[in-house]
This record gives sequence, C-alpha cells and structure tokens, in this order.
Amino acid sequence: MKTLLLWDIDGTLIASGGAGMRALRLALLRVFAIDGSLDDIDFAGRTDRWIIRRICEKFGLPVTEENFTRLFDGYVAALPAELAHPAARVLPGVRDLLFAAAARPGLAQGLLTGNMRRGAQVKLAHHGLWDFFPFGGFADDGELRNDISPHALRRAHEHAQVTFAPERVWVIGDTPHDIACARVIGARALAVATGGHTRDELAAHAPDALLPDLADADAFWKLVA
Repeated sequence: MKTLLLWDIDGTLIASGGAGMRALRLALLRVFAIDGSLDDIDFAGRTDRWIIRRICEKFGLPVTEENFTRLFDGYVAALPAELAHPAARVLPGVRDLLFAAAARPGLAQGLLTGNMRRGAQVKLAHHGLWDFFPFGGFADDGELRNDISPHALRRAHEHAQVTFAPERVWVIGDTPHDIACARVIGARALAVATGGHTRDELAAHAPDALLPDLADADAFWKLVA
C-alpha cells in the first residue's frame, strides 16, 4: 500500500437532492413537534453533530446528548424515504473511479466525512457504494471536521497495516472544510466543484489540485496515482 484516498460524501460522491435537510426537518417535526425552516443553517462541509447543535440552539432545545440522539435517530429513520427522490444520485464519474480504485494494487480508500457513521451507511448503501469503504472518519469522532481527520488516518493505518506517507494521502472533497481537514494531517487536498462552492471559491483556499468534477478519470489518476 502506498496511496490513500479519503473521500467526502455529500457533494463529492453523491448529491442527495436535499434529502438530508428534508429528513432533519421531518425528524424535528416528528420528535419535537417543531415545524421550522433550516435554510439559514450552513450544512456544507459541516458535521452532523455541528448541524444538530445549531438546530437545537435555533429552536430553543437543550443541547444534550439525549436530544442529539433523539433527533439523529429520527433523521436516520426518515432518510431512506427521502433518498428515494429522483434528485438523489451518484455524481458523474464516481462509480467508475471507485471500482478502479478498488482494483488498483497499492491503493486504499476510506471516508472522511461529516456524516455520522449510520447516516453515511444509509446514504451510500442506497446507491450501492458503502462496501467500497472499509474504514473512515465520521462525526461520531468529533463535532469539527478537523478533529475527524486523525481518526480517519489512524483507521487507514490499522486497516492497511502500513504507514502512508503524507504526500501519498489525498482528501477529496467539495468544500473549504475538506481542504482544511486535509492540512491537519499533512495530506494533499483535491477539491471538486460538484457541491455548493465554485471553482474560484475553492481555489481561494489553495487546494493541491482542483477539478470541475470527477468525470475525467484520466485527469484524476494523473493527479493521485
């Protein structure tokens, strides 16, 4: 093993068509009988724990582990039906890249995401992608993306039984938060403009590489192989 790919999920691997926000609104309604908008909460690149904290604060709910668990359980219960929306899809080129990465000797791939592990599994399993990722860092590990990176790297080392050189570790994501969390572990950052940020906005955060999307497999492998 010489190369490690750590993938973000939302806006990088898949587009959920607003499924996550709709599931959270349903959970808020079903669990706490609150019917409110979440449009003013910045979801992009944030963790589930961070988002739920902001929801609790916005609607005057005590920020307790009990309330977090109740709201998150409601979210996970609502998520599968929302992912059935036609707008939920795997982004261009992703499926082919994951198959190719799985077949490449000397390469390991895992997740580095703001999703809780259960939420990540529901989203990726819906599209048949979950089994590509035997390890990862999740919001279970911390509320801030920068706190999650070391856990993803540690699990990669444990899984592959090797130590990856920092220059051979790539964090692939669609937000400035993905670029920042790559820096925490000395990894390289590959930004893709398939989420809510433009190429210019991502370029301002100085990623090591920037692609418009993941549809061009040759361009991807020239960067990371």
